[in-house]
Amino acid sequence: MPMTLEQYAVYLDSRNLVWPAPPVVHAPKATPKLQPLPQVRVVLWNIYGTLLNVLSGQILHEHPQKFVMDIALDKTVQEFKMWASMTRKPGQPADYMGEIYRRVLTDLRLAASPGEKHPELRSERIWEAIVNKLNQKDYKYDAAMYGPLPDFSRKIAYFFHASLQGTACYAGAAPTLERLQQFGLKQGLLADTQCFSFVQLQRGLAAQHDRLAIDMIFHGALRSLSHEVGGRKPSERLFKHCLTQLSSMGIAPMQVLHVSSRIAQDLAPAKKFGMRTALYVGDRESVQATPEQFKDRATRPDVMVTELSQIAEIVGG
Repeated sequence: MPMTLEQYAVYLDSRNLVWPAPPVVHAPKATPKLQPLPQVRVVLWNIYGTLLNVLSGQILHEHPQKFVMDIALDKTVQEFKMWASMTRKPGQPADYMGEIYRRVLTDLRLAASPGEKHPELRSERIWEAIVNKLNQKDYKYDAAMYGPLPDFSRKIAYFFHASLQGTACYAGAAPTLERLQQFGLKQGLLADTQCFSFVQLQRGLAAQHDRLAIDMIFHGALRSLSHEVGGRKPSERLFKHCLTQLSSMGIAPMQVLHVSSRIAQDLAPAKKFGMRTALYVGDRESVQATPEQFKDRATRPDVMVTELSQIAEIVGG
């Protein structure tokens, strides 16, 4: 039976491969602005830049530094034995895979997305298109190990992004989630994601607390993920999907606290739809907020935290 994505991640660990480290956290000079929000019944978390530390606070399809991008592409070509089915010219595998990757990326970005201003570009679809191109030159892979093409593409996407950007949970993430659970609060995810994001989050939390049951923490009906819904923040589709889930559980928007490090994409639309909002400013590389946004009542977050543990103080004491 083919490996699941979670099993595949564990399999890669067993090989002691070298991955890029997550970026160093630089805490900005900021004073938390806290107030009790006792009416909150649900905490919805953003993932990247809020729970998971990653370069620029988001998953990148292309790294700003060419040599890092080349390394990730080269490792992917070698890992999945793609070179024999690529155009053989003098030069490095990363150069030719880079050409294929960028063409596919451009085509998918230009593809129509009816009714969605902010479509999510799914990484596994990039790699599925690339594999289909390689298949024209008799590319073969171990389907017994990786599964059918959609599953195989998800595993390539995981490997490529693990080679491109290191991730780790911010300090206090696992203890804060556990404490909120002990308070009896429901928790969910409202986030821009890829097919591997939940696995990355699971592994990051396990590094802090190896017995934390992530599926018990994040309520299955409270996961609004951009790669599943088809729109990324500030997509109304994503937020309306979330509101529908909340309504089905009898939860009003004002009983929800959305936590993120970004105002314009995340907290401003959440506030517009009636949620309470918390800006996490624990890392200056991921926080996206301006003085003007703090002055404007339409965008100003209800609270600002410098440590994730402060969320527990706000909603539960």
